[in-house]
Amino acid sequence: MEKGPPPTSTMSVRGEMEKLSVEQLKAVKEQTDLEVNLLQDSLNNIRTATTRLELASSALHDLSLRPSGKKMLVPLTASLYVPGTLQDPDQVLVDVGTGYFIEKNMPQAKDYCHRKINLLKSNFEQLVEVASKKKSISDEAGFVLQAKLKQMAPAAQ
Repeated sequence: MEKGPPPTSTMSVRGEMEKLSVEQLKAVKEQTDLEVNLLQDSLNNIRTATTRLELASSALHDLSLRPSGKKMLVPLTASLYVPGTLQDPDQVLVDVGTGYFIEKNMPQAKDYCHRKINLLKSNFEQLVEVASKKKSISDEAGFVLQAKLKQMAPAAQ
């Protein structure tokens, strides 16, 4: 059983949509579906970035536990590692984007990761709200469109 939209602000949206023609409703539905898909892509990108920052934060923690002079493999790319020696576990380079790196001490680097993670999570929550509203508009346009098409069907016979 399909559930209709919640009876809050969608009632006024439904009233406005019922005034639209079938073609206009189709356009509204297509546009909102496109927007929902773009928002879903953005949500996936934020999820990926958050995961990467959480891995970086974990790596910083692991690195802080290693002693100076420790031999290790240093990643240059996702699949290329070179041997290296840890000189100072308290000083790290932080990738701040577009090829820029900043030298920070360990507490500053951990703080940077946590702030970025919190920012991404906040953005994620806001985008989820927007996507939910767009989805309800799309669903509402679909309901009104179906109702109008059903009304037109008997008239065509």
